[in-house]
Amino acid sequence: LKDPQSIAGSFVETTLKAELQGVLRPYQLSGVQWMWLLYQLKLGGCLADDMGLGKTIQVLSLLLLVRANNTLQMAKPKPHLLVVPASLLGNWQAEMKRFTNLQFWIAHASVNKRESLKDVKAEFLSGIDLVITTYAAIQRLAWIKEIEWDLLILDEAQQIKNPGTKQTRSVKEIKSQVRMILTGTPIENRLGDLWSLFDFTSPGLLGTSKKFTDYVKKAGKDFSSSQYARFIATLRGLTQPYILRRLKSDKRIISDLPDKTELQTFCSLSKEQLQLYQQAVQELTMKLKGTEGIERRGLVLSFLLRFKQICNHPSQWLGYGEYSSELSGKFQRLQEICEEIAAKQEKVLIFTQFREIIPFIATFLSQIFGKEGLVLHGDVPINKRADLVDRFQQEQGPPFFVLSIKAGGTGLTLTKASHVIHFDRWWNPAVENQATDRAYRIGQKHPVLVHKFICRGTIEEKIDQMIEMKKNLSKDVLEGGGEVSLTEMNDDELLDMISLDIHRAMGDN
Repeated sequence: LKDPQSIAGSFVETTLKAELQGVLRPYQLSGVQWMWLLYQLKLGGCLADDMGLGKTIQVLSLLLLVRANNTLQMAKPKPHLLVVPASLLGNWQAEMKRFTNLQFWIAHASVNKRESLKDVKAEFLSGIDLVITTYAAIQRLAWIKEIEWDLLILDEAQQIKNPGTKQTRSVKEIKSQVRMILTGTPIENRLGDLWSLFDFTSPGLLGTSKKFTDYVKKAGKDFSSSQYARFIATLRGLTQPYILRRLKSDKRIISDLPDKTELQTFCSLSKEQLQLYQQAVQELTMKLKGTEGIERRGLVLSFLLRFKQICNHPSQWLGYGEYSSELSGKFQRLQEICEEIAAKQEKVLIFTQFREIIPFIATFLSQIFGKEGLVLHGDVPINKRADLVDRFQQEQGPPFFVLSIKAGGTGLTLTKASHVIHFDRWWNPAVENQATDRAYRIGQKHPVLVHKFICRGTIEEKIDQMIEMKKNLSKDVLEGGGEVSLTEMNDDELLDMISLDIHRAMGDN
C-alpha cells in the first residue's frame, strides 16, 4: 500500500492511455494506482482528496481498469453501484460521457420512469458497467440490496457520517465485493464522523461505535495532553493505509492553481439590528429560567437561528418584504465589495444558508451590476441546474450567482468566479470549504478572493472561533478535538456566547 505503483506495473498506464478520453495529472495517476491495488486486495478505501482535485476522473479510471481486467481474465463482470446526492447525478452523467465509453444506467425518477425502477433483476443489468442512484433512492428501491455488486462507491460519503440514521443503515445493508468512498471532508464536525466512514469501508478497524466514542471522550478532554497525542497518532496509524488525501495548497500536488485568499470581512450592526439583537438576548435570558431537556434544546436552537437572521437583515427576522440596505451592515458591506467587482468586470458567488433571503440579495445585486444574475436553491429542479452552470461559465454570462449553501455547495464547477462571499456562516467549516471550492478548483485561472461576513460583537464572532477549532481537529487526524454543542452549554456559557458587545457591533473599534 505504500508503493502501489510498483505493484500495479504498466497495466494501469497502458490501459488508461487506450481507454480514458483524457490525461491524468501525476497525482491522479497515483490515486488510481492506489485504488486499483486496494481493489485487487478486496480492501475498502477512502479517497479524501481536497475538493476540486478530480476525484471523479480517478474513480472513472478505476472502473475502466476493472473492465479491462475482466476482459483479459475472461471473467464474467458484475455491475458496480455508485451512490451520490441527487444534485450530482447530472455531473456524474456528464463526466462519464466526457471521459469514458462506460455503459451506465441511472436508477432515479428524474431520469427514468418510476415504473421501470420498481423491480430490477441482475439480468437486466447485463452489459451495464455502472448503476448510479441516490442516497434517498436506495431507501425505496429494495432490489438494490438483493444484488451483489462488485464495487460499491459513495460520493460525498459524509452523507453517512451519522451511524444511527436510516440513510446510513440502508447504505451499509448493500452487498458488495469492495467498498470505496469519496469525500473531501472525512471529518466535518467530530471524530465520530471518521468512525462511521471506516465502519462502512473497513468494518471493525476502529472497533465498535461505543468503544470508539468512549475513548474519544476520554482522550479528548485535554487536547494538549500526551494521552490525546498518543490517541491521534494511533488513529492516524490505523487509518493511513486506507485513506488517501492530497491538498490543493500543496504545490507538489498541483502547481498551476492560483492563490486563494480568505478574509474575515467584519460588518457593523445598524441601530435596528442592535435593538432587535438586544431584545432577543433579554428574551432568551428570561426563557432559559426553568427550561430543561428537549424543550431547552429547542429553545436554544430557535434563538440561534433568530440571532443569525437579525445579523443578516432585520427584515429576515421580522418577515418584512423590503430589504433596505441602510438597515443592514452586511448589505452595506456587500454593496461596497460588489461595486468594486462590477467595476473590474469580474464574477462573484454569494452563498447563504437561508432560502428566503436569496431573491432579495439577487435583486439588490442586479442594481449594482446593472444585469440580472442567477439563483440556485433547493426548489430549483435538478435537471435545470446544469443549464445555470453553463450560463454562468460563459465569458459574457451573468456576473453573479446567489446560491443556497446546501443546494449549491457541492458538485458544481463555477470557475468563472474569482470572488466568493459567504453572506452568513455555517457551523461546519467543511461545508463552507466545499462551497468555496465551486470556484477554487482545477480550471480556475485567476486568484480567488473569499470574503466571510462576520457581524462584530455578536454570536457570529463566536461561531468563527468554533469553525477554526473544527478545522484544527480535522488537520490533527488527517495530516499528522472536539466540539462543544451549544445546546449542551450551561446558561452562563450560552449567554456569554450570544452576548452583544455594543461598541464592537457599532464598529467603534
